[in-house]
Amino acid sequence: MKEEPPDLANPSGDELIRMLAALSNPHRLRILAALGAGRVHVSQLARDVGLSRPLVHVHLQRLEAAGLVTGTLELSEEGKAKKFFEVNPFALTLTPETLANATRTLSTTDEKEESP
Repeated sequence: MKEEPPDLANPSGDELIRMLAALSNPHRLRILAALGAGRVHVSQLARDVGLSRPLVHVHLQRLEAAGLVTGTLELSEEGKAKKFFEVNPFALTLTPETLANATRTLSTTDEKEESP
């Protein structure tokens, strides 16, 4: 069963952490920027950002788990499966209020951050 995509306009604490973690990598930022021009096949995207296809796929999985991109599998005329990705519309506005609201919905806490 497929998970519901996160509410990118009003993310829960866990969703916000996944989004910020996904956005914290320069390769993923470049991938999102390249996808901003429109829907792209993984192999073309790898060429566009100058990374290997397997590495781009790993980054795309992380972006997809955060709800920032969507991948769709399509069959080519030759019968080959091809995966295309596109950016999901999103806008993050971080304010003390949005962070406080997100914090109330966190499912776990990171013990490392709690120690002085």
